[in-house]
Amino acid sequence: MSEQPAPAPASESVSETTVPGPLPAGLAGSLKRDSAGLVAAIIQQFDTDEVLMLGWMDDEALHRTMTSGRVTFFSRSRQEYWRKGDTSGHVQWVKSLALDCDGDALLVRVDQVGAACHTGTRTCFDGRALDAVVGTAD
Repeated sequence: MSEQPAPAPASESVSETTVPGPLPAGLAGSLKRDSAGLVAAIIQQFDTDEVLMLGWMDDEALHRTMTSGRVTFFSRSRQEYWRKGDTSGHVQWVKSLALDCDGDALLVRVDQVGAACHTGTRTCFDGRALDAVVGTAD
């Protein structure tokens, strides 16, 4: 008797335009994932360079992002995929993707519609500055 795969969680949203399949071999081999199989994804507004948020992606979330034009993350707390904007309307349209030199972080440049943060602020860093000594180059 063969085991059937578990159904996707009800809250998981899958784009009709997402093409199922693995990551390209070169990319999959270049990723350095954490112990949970995840890579940090820095989300940046493409035209202002504003850093909006940080999310996490596994291979499937990255594949969905690369093939749908919308950003998909893997939720560490809920253990499920979520596509930014499906419930809030605050969509992230992919403009470019880059892998850092170590292979352990992604830069996803997007066109953000509405707030990027779940608190309703434009970025997850609004109003959260920390006191620090400011250095100089001279």
